[in-house]
Amino acid sequence: MSAPHEPLGLDNGLTNYGDRDFARYLRRSMAHSMGVSDELLSKPIVGIATSPSQFNNCHRYMPELAEAVARGVLAAGGLPREFPTISLGEVFLNPTSMVFRNLMSMDVEEMIRGQPMDAVVLIGGCDKTVPAQLMGAASAGRPAIQLVTGPMMTGRHKGERLGACTDCRRFWGKFRAGEIDRVEIKQVETRLATTAGTCAVMGTASTMACITEALGMSLPGTAAIPAVDSQRLVAAEETGKAAVRLARHPITPDQVITSQSVENAFRLLMSLGGSTNAIVHLTAVAGRLGIRISPDRLNQISDETPVLVDLKPVGEGYMEDFHAAGGVGAVLRELKPLLHLDCLTIDGTTLRQRLETPAGWVDRKVIRSFEQPISPVGGLIALSGTLAPHGAIFKRAAATPALFEVEGRAVVFEGLEDMAARIDSPDLDVNADDILVLKNAGPHGAGMPEAGYLPIPSKLARAGVKDMVRISDARMSGTAYGTIVLHVAPEAAVGGPLATVRSGDRIRLSVANKRIDLLVDEAEIQRRLAQWSPPPKPERGYAALYRNTVLQAPEGCDLDFLVGRAKAPAST
Repeated sequence: MSAPHEPLGLDNGLTNYGDRDFARYLRRSMAHSMGVSDELLSKPIVGIATSPSQFNNCHRYMPELAEAVARGVLAAGGLPREFPTISLGEVFLNPTSMVFRNLMSMDVEEMIRGQPMDAVVLIGGCDKTVPAQLMGAASAGRPAIQLVTGPMMTGRHKGERLGACTDCRRFWGKFRAGEIDRVEIKQVETRLATTAGTCAVMGTASTMACITEALGMSLPGTAAIPAVDSQRLVAAEETGKAAVRLARHPITPDQVITSQSVENAFRLLMSLGGSTNAIVHLTAVAGRLGIRISPDRLNQISDETPVLVDLKPVGEGYMEDFHAAGGVGAVLRELKPLLHLDCLTIDGTTLRQRLETPAGWVDRKVIRSFEQPISPVGGLIALSGTLAPHGAIFKRAAATPALFEVEGRAVVFEGLEDMAARIDSPDLDVNADDILVLKNAGPHGAGMPEAGYLPIPSKLARAGVKDMVRISDARMSGTAYGTIVLHVAPEAAVGGPLATVRSGDRIRLSVANKRIDLLVDEAEIQRRLAQWSPPPKPERGYAALYRNTVLQAPEGCDLDFLVGRAKAPAST
């Protein structure tokens, strides 16, 4: 823990009138108008960044969480001040929440920096919210601690547990294949998401919650507590108390988020079989502090790190099972020989100190031992090759091993509308051993929506085809599964090789060699590029700012002017 520090409280960042004493006098007078006593106005101030919205089901219990945080702040001798920021509800945003992640990060950064607070609690849950908050806090540089909303509990359908959103995809696939009727899919629709909270599986929200704990930016043991569990409120109260300690003994995000802790987070990601989106988000968070983990290092970490967690979409369990089984702490203890143990955490201790305490009971049906993993290698890898010179991502833990080494004929969709119009056409020229390719769905092309989970063409689905190789510059939901190559860079909309792919071209995927190759002569690729033209750009507003400055997936899809200066990589 750092040396004691005298918090500035209301004197943080005084409004500039050219007279500091007047600014202090005016600020205190306005604070009195809110009915706050002199005694409380002299306390350390903890901001509580909240992101509730009626367009965000994951954050339905956020007012109760904020109240519990405030209770903890008051109990520890601080003054809580709640403030709102943008809220990103994944399924309620068009074209995709990914477009607005960077905007939310700017909102968070400026509100932390611009308002008088000695420390801040960040409350978020839904997919892009947590990375946006961490990005903003990293850039703002004030002591910050994350509190996640927690996952949903599962529902029930015909004696089977259901959890959004892996099971929603599974049942939708059955509906498309004609295995269930419209009446049943309507029943399933009402039983997939039955409580507040984030998706019940190891999707992007849960993955980011676990990564945040592994980074050291949230309190130990808090990532997986279900949203409706009373312990979630206890965790909120303890987070408020911890924030007051941070106000008096500052630890800033750059002391916690280091190249070593980022590598620890990537190791946990591999062991969880977590979301592909987490690579983009963790890259963006690290990038705000100038930290970069190379694709080669990412693959080295993956090849050294076993998958230990048996949860959907990779396995069978749900987040409530993971919490009951021992949670993030149990996994970190299994990975201990591979971790950088001297990393500082937001509670002032090191990871080594945390892992020296007894693990408690661990359910080995859900969290395997290091010696008996689900898979000896990690869930995610980076690909390179002539189709993706700057890289792509592949979730091998959720793919079909029989499709790891294949060559096939490309069936190309030029964009999202083209795919929607033709994917289920009886006239679509497609076979089960073909490779589906979607273009113009990357950050410049369409904001990088979760469209990489291309549906199996209905005529193949009805014939019993469950998986086939799919390639795009888009993302896919962390709840999805299949043999899918994502985040192809450079994307089609900026003239990457993906832009030149035509139906009938041959493509080769080799997971063993970590390559994705377009088997077209380089001269022909260049000839096609000479005939290519980029899509039109938006002319105004945030859409124009985003399009003009957004980086490619390997750089985290951040805006170029928000990225920090490069730092030395972690030792291997």
